[in-house]
Amino acid sequence: MDYLDGLSLVDGPVVWLVWASAAAGLAYLLWHVALRHTGLARTGLAHAGRREPGAAVAVAATVTLLAAALVAAVHWFLLYAVTVFPAELPGETLAWSVAGVVALLLWLMRLLGLWGRGRTGTISTGTDSTGTSPTGTTPSRPHRLRSSAAATAAFLAVLALSAVQINIYFGLNHTVGDLTGAAAARIEPLEAGLTRAAGAPAATGLTHWQAPAHLPDGVIRKAVIPGTVSGFQSRDAYVYLPPAYLGSPRPALPVLVLFSGQPGGPADWLTGGALRSRLDRFAAEHAGVAPVTVVVDPNGSASGNTLCMDSRIAQADTFLAQDVPDWIKRTLDVDPDPRQWAAGGFSFGGTCAIQMVTRHPDVYSAALAFSSEEEPALAKVRAKTIEASFGADAGAFDQLTPLRVMAEHRFDGHGVYFAAGDRDPQFTGYMDVLSEAARRAGFSVETHRIANAGHSWDVASGGLPGGLDFLARRWGIAP
Repeated sequence: MDYLDGLSLVDGPVVWLVWASAAAGLAYLLWHVALRHTGLARTGLAHAGRREPGAAVAVAATVTLLAAALVAAVHWFLLYAVTVFPAELPGETLAWSVAGVVALLLWLMRLLGLWGRGRTGTISTGTDSTGTSPTGTTPSRPHRLRSSAAATAAFLAVLALSAVQINIYFGLNHTVGDLTGAAAARIEPLEAGLTRAAGAPAATGLTHWQAPAHLPDGVIRKAVIPGTVSGFQSRDAYVYLPPAYLGSPRPALPVLVLFSGQPGGPADWLTGGALRSRLDRFAAEHAGVAPVTVVVDPNGSASGNTLCMDSRIAQADTFLAQDVPDWIKRTLDVDPDPRQWAAGGFSFGGTCAIQMVTRHPDVYSAALAFSSEEEPALAKVRAKTIEASFGADAGAFDQLTPLRVMAEHRFDGHGVYFAAGDRDPQFTGYMDVLSEAARRAGFSVETHRIANAGHSWDVASGGLPGGLDFLARRWGIAP
């Protein structure tokens, strides 16, 4: 089982097998659909070699155009009609969706030829105009069943390739264990030995920390953070405790609170964000010191979107600015100084991090914003976001957005690290707008474009080391 969980979904044998199966499946569907629609069987298969390639190209072109139109229509519907997404989906994901729809249409056409026209005596794949095969026999039910099963397998192979390539683009699930959740399920709950003992003195400062000869590895645990003040019900949080935290006495370590994208959940930082490997590497380079990192859930469900605000939707701002910090200080040995605290996130989570540092600079002094939106959003149409969250009160919404807050307040001594993929023009544009506003408001700002990355977790995993270095200089961990 461990071997299966460890199989890579982004390279290696699984991806090669999916590509080979999809190529064979698409060829199968094109062959038989082209055969039927050109009536090749009426002349016998002896002529198929001469006429089939052109027919297949014509069918492929027609079906691809139809599939592209369907995907574009559904994309528009999800953006503007039912408001599932607040921003346009990346072009690469739409292109691979078209491939899946092409396979779906070819599959349906193949089944129609087998079970529809084959019964009425009109031309069907492998039959002539009288409903018989070139050998003079009518296709039997077992034959049609076998052909239907083959067509279904071919369709599923192409669909699997579309799913694999979309996953590779987003960089979320690297292994089978990531996809099934097995990796996150094995994480143990936070035990009492790793928590702050009641009445115990505060951890000592980093200035007196000396790394032991043999540092232990950092650990990840899961925990439930109660919405004591907000009443918010979140999913499990994940806590990374660096090697220095496992020593005795524990030094007063800085804190990084992270948020995932939407849709999604905290475990996405463990898979797509490669959180543990990035933090372990940072700790190894800094004598075992790294931030105590808590990945929390601002949404309550995979499809939820609270906008990281206190609104008609939920009291998410209170949860993130009061309940979460209070729980961390009460439960873990950390530095309580807000100058040693930062928020961070990817996409929706990056927007949330900017909201935290602008609305609560007394709690979070810095932010890591990976592919942040310009402002929180439920829908592409701004009015729908305001209607759902503040009952069409645009003023109440506007005064909580980062751009508005930064225009009205100063943030000298605070910092923001921005990163976005260089293949993601929509979000690099947001980064430019936000970073300029942050500089004018007094933030210390760094901006980075992650090479060869779109709107994907590659930005978060690739940008996190630079973000940690940015924070380390502020925290006094690095010069």
